[in-house]
Amino acid sequence: MKILVLSHSEVEQLLPMNECVEVMAEALAALAKGEMFLPLRMIVNPPAAAGMLGLMPAYRSGEDGAAAYGVKAVCVFPGNSAMGKDMHQGCVLLFSGETGEPLAVVNASAITSIRTGAVSAVATRLLARPDASDLAIVGAGTQGRAHLAAMACVRPLKRVRVADHNVERAKAFAKEMGARFSFPVEYVDSVQSAVRGADLIVTVTSSSEPVLKREWVSAGTHINAVGASFRNAREIDTATVAASRFFGDRRESTLNESGDYLFAAQDGAIGPDHIQGEIGEILIGTKEGRTSPDQITLFKALGLAVEDLAAAAHVYANAAHNGAGTWVEF
Repeated sequence: MKILVLSHSEVEQLLPMNECVEVMAEALAALAKGEMFLPLRMIVNPPAAAGMLGLMPAYRSGEDGAAAYGVKAVCVFPGNSAMGKDMHQGCVLLFSGETGEPLAVVNASAITSIRTGAVSAVATRLLARPDASDLAIVGAGTQGRAHLAAMACVRPLKRVRVADHNVERAKAFAKEMGARFSFPVEYVDSVQSAVRGADLIVTVTSSSEPVLKREWVSAGTHINAVGASFRNAREIDTATVAASRFFGDRRESTLNESGDYLFAAQDGAIGPDHIQGEIGEILIGTKEGRTSPDQITLFKALGLAVEDLAAAAHVYANAAHNGAGTWVEF
């Protein structure tokens, strides 16, 4: 048998952002309908280690070869950003759901970057006001770039402001991304300056403390809170979480893994009924999204193994069709 190996650049070619948005919408809808299965991820976090290892398995049911298993094994090293490296390093393994045979080893850094932005795009398409066009990005790293591309797929952006604790990195981001798009991309020297007046906000930082405050957020804004994906870290302050119409990618994950939700709950500001639903439930019509123009909507993204599985299956199919990647006897 042969197994497919796909590099970072090959994944980028095989998984365009606009395609990935639709793949993620299908995966999240399938999850809401019970067609995909995943346990909570397992985290290996030794106290003296520089980073941690996450194991994220999932299963997709289906007929005619569509059934598949997948697992992402990814290391998260926050210090990588200072070295110009992605903080996520690892691979997604794809297996046949009929025989269990391994099918592919796919670069997880590329999968994670693209599918995370695409999931936020799905949430933005469902929750942001149709005329939302002023985007603030907090965090000028890999995910900031992916999210700018993703937001441009679903809303008619007119202005983008980016803030980062490293101003030079924000400047480099604005220069690089401004050359790629027709709308202006500018750096600012504070989060407050970035988000004031914005109707779309994306937080993609490695901070463990809130970077966004309620008094900075305008009525009618949609927030994609992406960066804090562990129970002991948050990017959004309690007041903003409490004031928002709050959605997650998966309820169980939110209750167990989201510091943005859990800290607000510990403060007594919200309870379990504050979670309005999952993005997949809006997609299949069992939950309602935004209900008024002035609402602050918040999507808390934790990243799900079903997203990695769906993305890996998509690039595998594209690679098989196009003859891309490296096929290795196994």
